[in-house]
Amino acid sequence: MTAALVRHSDALFVGGSWVPPSGPGVLEVVNPTTEEVLAAVPAGAAADIDRAVAAARAAFPGWAATPAPDRAAILGRVSAGLAERKDELARLIATEMGTPLRLASTVQAALPITVAASYAELLGSYQFDEQIGNSLVTREPIGVVGAITPWNYPLHQVVTKVAAALAAGCTVVLKPSEVAPLSGYVLAEIMVAAGLPAGVFNLVTGTGPVAGEALAGHPDVDMVSFTGSTRAGRRVSAVAAATVKRVALELGGKSANLLLPDADLAKAVKVGLANCFINAGQTCTAWTRMLVPAGRHDEVVSLAVAAAAGYTVGDPLAEGTRVGPLAFAGQRDRVRGYIARGVAEGATLAAGGAEPPDGLDRGYFVRPTVFAGVRPDATIAQEEIFGPVLSIIPYADVDEAVEIANGTPFGLAGAVWSADQDAAVAVARRLRTGQVDVNGGRFNPLAPFGGYKQSGNGRELGRYGLEEFLEVKAIQL
Repeated sequence: MTAALVRHSDALFVGGSWVPPSGPGVLEVVNPTTEEVLAAVPAGAAADIDRAVAAARAAFPGWAATPAPDRAAILGRVSAGLAERKDELARLIATEMGTPLRLASTVQAALPITVAASYAELLGSYQFDEQIGNSLVTREPIGVVGAITPWNYPLHQVVTKVAAALAAGCTVVLKPSEVAPLSGYVLAEIMVAAGLPAGVFNLVTGTGPVAGEALAGHPDVDMVSFTGSTRAGRRVSAVAAATVKRVALELGGKSANLLLPDADLAKAVKVGLANCFINAGQTCTAWTRMLVPAGRHDEVVSLAVAAAAGYTVGDPLAEGTRVGPLAFAGQRDRVRGYIARGVAEGATLAAGGAEPPDGLDRGYFVRPTVFAGVRPDATIAQEEIFGPVLSIIPYADVDEAVEIANGTPFGLAGAVWSADQDAAVAVARRLRTGQVDVNGGRFNPLAPFGGYKQSGNGRELGRYGLEEFLEVKAIQL
């Protein structure tokens, strides 16, 4: 199956062609359900990054000068190409990183189609020039962009960066995660079919410490856009600082789901648990802390435990699976370690646990887990676990709830539930976080996405995402 989808997995995509890597090293891509090797991709080195950056630099003047309607047309064809291969991509992502097939189809493969199309449409109305007094203020592409992307949403995170950068007139060198790089190969094929000029998009696989650092520190890269852990984001920032390039970071989260006293608890718990457990909890925006009125804590716990029982763990390609495996062995072990830490620190294990799920001795599976009576300063309430683990935290009043919600180093997302929408919005305004969903408000791919504090800087998606890749110039007339 993967061989048919990923025909060039032994190569890199540089300057419009599939080329051999500079060295013999390879990285194995492992199926997290079976623990079997799916494919091997090149372990790209600094020399490979040099070639890709040189190709992107050479292609930049021509692409930057390409009229916006022409760039939009190509992005429209990219979106159409993603749509044509949606089913293949969904199955590939389900296989390479474990997302249940239905979710892989509706989110992992479908959302990039929408994002690419949104930038094609935005270019039809976006004003790159404006007059301010006697100055012509113009927005120009920043140049060569290094995009370093994660494994949890391997295609969406790539398209979010690449489509915006291409819309802006930038050229790109992509370093996808070595855990789930295969959908990036399919995207490269789609770029070729869409008529993207050679060198505008380049793909180099490799590890973060080697290929990622070479890309972030490269003197001919004008900007690096990174999505991943806060720890890795700090390293990217440090490496990029030597050349004073722009850095956009979308990092970790520890989002609070705040249930006000008048909330519809049944709905809030059901939606909240789904948000926490989606993609086996491997989502940076997951609402992993459920803040509840102290007097209704036990009621919420009962609702959460009952709902968690419906989350079937298993093969992502099997009908009815709601939670697939973690993406790789190290992540499984990390999550199980956090569950054990929660028990050791005195939280009540209400559902799940650190033991392997019944009947799943092979594969990187973790039990969907619910902790009750969690202290706000507990490790499981402060650190990003990145697995299907929910902490239920009681609060005395709304002021304390807001204090708890804001009481982590992160600020990526969150939620507020109340029968009074105005009251919920008032609380949402007090949360120090980049996005807040009120009463289950839907994800909006045109709205700015990004975090406060150690959740990163810069914004993705829509107009705000486009402007991350633009420089501003004032021409006095």
